[in-house]
Amino acid sequence: MQKFLSALKDIGELIVFKHSVFALPFIFISMIVASYHLNETPWFGFKLLILGLLCAVSARNFAMAFNRYCDEEIDRLNPRTKDRPSVDGRIGKKNMIIFIVVNALIFIMTAYFINEVAFYCSFPILLVLGGYSLFKRFSSLAHLVLGLSLGLAPIAGSIAVLSYTPMWSWLLCFGVMFWVAGFDLLYSLQDIDYDRKNNLFSIPSRYGWDATFFISSVFHALTSIFWLLFVIEAELSYISYFAVFVSVVILFAEHKIVRSDFRKIDKAFFILNGYLGIIFFIFVLIDLIFIV
Repeated sequence: MQKFLSALKDIGELIVFKHSVFALPFIFISMIVASYHLNETPWFGFKLLILGLLCAVSARNFAMAFNRYCDEEIDRLNPRTKDRPSVDGRIGKKNMIIFIVVNALIFIMTAYFINEVAFYCSFPILLVLGGYSLFKRFSSLAHLVLGLSLGLAPIAGSIAVLSYTPMWSWLLCFGVMFWVAGFDLLYSLQDIDYDRKNNLFSIPSRYGWDATFFISSVFHALTSIFWLLFVIEAELSYISYFAVFVSVVILFAEHKIVRSDFRKIDKAFFILNGYLGIIFFIFVLIDLIFIV
């Protein structure tokens, strides 16, 4: 039993399960909005709830494990990442491959039971999720590819409920993409010296601190614009407009914290961004239940 619990702990550390809080709120925002437009209720049923969770978790497990597998040699030399389970031997390469394949199959099979469109879209989605791990080896635009990986969550949510992607789901997608890319830029500042020394591609290593802060600010400004356009296109009310306002305040606080004391990057990255997605979801849900 102790060995089993230890293995679960290692897997949890490998995939950093707590980071799921970034994408999950937005797939469910998309699903409740889609359901409301289709049936005039945000509740989309237990079947889609379970299948949606399975898709979200398995897709993220695949992406994180594939990234750790590809980055083993890079992580081994980086003081910040040298103790990861994929590096220190706690999870071997064979088990990593099994974990990656199993989660890819779970994602595809779950998508099959959602609807035909979801099934066919599951394959390119996996390519995008895995593409980030390769893309960052030759382009500084990898931050945007990572953002797109999470931005696909609201696209997947709308497909699950509607079998197509309305304009508001794309606006929400682009908002998430720039949101994730923006805070990934700040997070990447931790590895700026290591990336430069090893000739790795990232905006911080190529353009420096000031440019990174500026580009991150631009990305988060675009986030606010796209989320505002999402609220307009989805025909939501003042409650959701307020959600966008709160998101802007949180993003502003994130930049202020990181600029004033970079040692607090974990607080800005994990806590504030985690709250942002959850708060956005709660406000949109309240909007759909009581206001719209």
